[in-house]
Amino acid sequence: MKPSDGESAVLEKGKQSFFKVFLAKLRTRHIIETLAAFIGGGWLLIEVVERLLVGHYRFPEETIDLTVGSVIGALFSTIIWRWFRGTEKRPGNVKVEVLLVPLIILATLAIDLNIVFDIAGIAGLRLPTGIVALCLGIAWIIFKSLQWAAISPVNIPGQGKKTVEMVQPAAAKPEKSIVVLPFKNISPEENQGYFCDGMTEELITKLSKVLSLRVISRTSAFMFKDTPRNVRSIAQELNVGYVLEGSVRKAGNKLRIAAQLIDATADAHIWADMYDGIFDDVFDIQEKVARAIVETLQLRLTVPEEHQIAKRPIVNIQAHDFYLRARDAMYRGFTAEDIDEAIRFLESGLGITGDNALLLATLANVYLQAVRVWVKDEADLAKAEEYAQKALSVDPGMAPAYMVLGFVQFLKGNPREYYRLIKQALSLDPNDADTVMWAFWLFICGGRTSRALDLARHLIALDPVHPYRFWYPAAVHAYEGQFELAVKDIRSHVSAAVLKQPVWLFWLGFWLVYAGRVGEAMEVLEPIEKRAAWDLYVQTSRLLRFALKGQKHRVEEVATGKFREAAKRDCVLSCMVSGVYAMLDDQEEALYWVETAVDHGFINYPYLSQYDPLLAKLRDDPCFQKLMERVKYEWEHFKV
Repeated sequence: MKPSDGESAVLEKGKQSFFKVFLAKLRTRHIIETLAAFIGGGWLLIEVVERLLVGHYRFPEETIDLTVGSVIGALFSTIIWRWFRGTEKRPGNVKVEVLLVPLIILATLAIDLNIVFDIAGIAGLRLPTGIVALCLGIAWIIFKSLQWAAISPVNIPGQGKKTVEMVQPAAAKPEKSIVVLPFKNISPEENQGYFCDGMTEELITKLSKVLSLRVISRTSAFMFKDTPRNVRSIAQELNVGYVLEGSVRKAGNKLRIAAQLIDATADAHIWADMYDGIFDDVFDIQEKVARAIVETLQLRLTVPEEHQIAKRPIVNIQAHDFYLRARDAMYRGFTAEDIDEAIRFLESGLGITGDNALLLATLANVYLQAVRVWVKDEADLAKAEEYAQKALSVDPGMAPAYMVLGFVQFLKGNPREYYRLIKQALSLDPNDADTVMWAFWLFICGGRTSRALDLARHLIALDPVHPYRFWYPAAVHAYEGQFELAVKDIRSHVSAAVLKQPVWLFWLGFWLVYAGRVGEAMEVLEPIEKRAAWDLYVQTSRLLRFALKGQKHRVEEVATGKFREAAKRDCVLSCMVSGVYAMLDDQEEALYWVETAVDHGFINYPYLSQYDPLLAKLRDDPCFQKLMERVKYEWEHFKV
């Protein structure tokens, strides 16, 4: 039967994807360069042996065979090593390159030895040499097999479900872990809170660059701002060994900063100091405090960490003040007024410094977040992208700029660029909670739930009291098809007050439906049905409730215009909308939305092909099956 246009398009896209991925692998694993080097270098070596050693110095002609055999053995060993070292999946922990390369070297040595014996005129050793090589090879295979079998198997997505315990912070406090509590503002002048908060944030940022020190993120640290709780109880809740607290007094141009480090286990002060100076000295004081913490905790800094501690991203003190004011406006809330105020402050800072990487990256992030919450039009994504690119042209190591560019590509429907950019941001700043969160989504969408679980643990360690911390391990359960566990996690660990928020109702409602508990889902989603406020979570929740009631006309009223365009950009929401239409037996629209999800980067093959119960009605459809062939290929070749 001749394939339809839709099937042909999917097949063509799959073929293009295959060749792109294959060529990308050849490039990233340096296979082409290896072949070229061996062809050129091997030919030159053989020419030297043949013309110089054999032709001029009268070496035996078997020397050429010896050289050719050695070059071929080295070529195969190098290619296999480069190719399999890039393998993401390790079924049974087997490292193919570790197994094969020694065997190839062993075979090459056996062949070379026989050639040497022939040159020396020694007969009768060909068989013993082969037997010894064979025995050594078998011994190597047995040794490595037993060694790998002794290691717990790595979870491979799609090869059965695994039960993941709810991730909690470790009971034992890590030896080197710290929270920087918000510095108290004791300034006689009003409206200096932004400066104290900025001082705290920048100390958190500097210390988080020290990879041997776990630093609690801003979100969790600021939850204890102006609280009467004692230091020891805060440290226990955050599971840290040390607490840094302090105060800031700013009067005109004069500045006094006091700081003290507390060993929370012993409830003892182990370091304290006071710094007097002028406003311009704030950068020196921040560096001195950070270095004092490092020295007191006896941490050894690497050269890049030394650089980060000493780094001053904004040298001009007035521009730096504008930056702190802009950050303060951002954290107040994403209203149009707050966004515009933050933009004005950042533009004023740039007016002083010219192109500054941190100011540009922050301005890019403001525009991005404004588009995300619909304060700015979608056209402003271009500004976010422009400012992020400018930031990287000034400082190629500016991690926040990569994060912005990655999310822009996510919204534009370029998943591979999104993956590449977010991974780059994560490699530059592995302790930034926002970057870790977006990397978590990367692995969820890519069907690498075991890696997502690692990041969930890391997020909880960085943000141990964030109200959304329990969502991440619950999401791992859900995207492994364990919806009952996801529901249990949320209801067991999230307070009733928090569960009333639309985002929680959204996730809980969908997971209840996936778990087959439709009646409970209807109750959970009831409060959200009549909400008029524009919000993607609210609108998608209303969509689900209407579908559960069989009200297709109400679904079509919601899934249009602004909602449709916004949901198309989000591959996770697109997947959920596909399930809604599948419930309504609208096969065509369901297929459209699931293909949209795949086009925008949702290539979680086990979830689409097996776990999502709402897509069960699509799985016999030829177009869906063709799409899954493409998804499976991209999932299997998703480089993590």
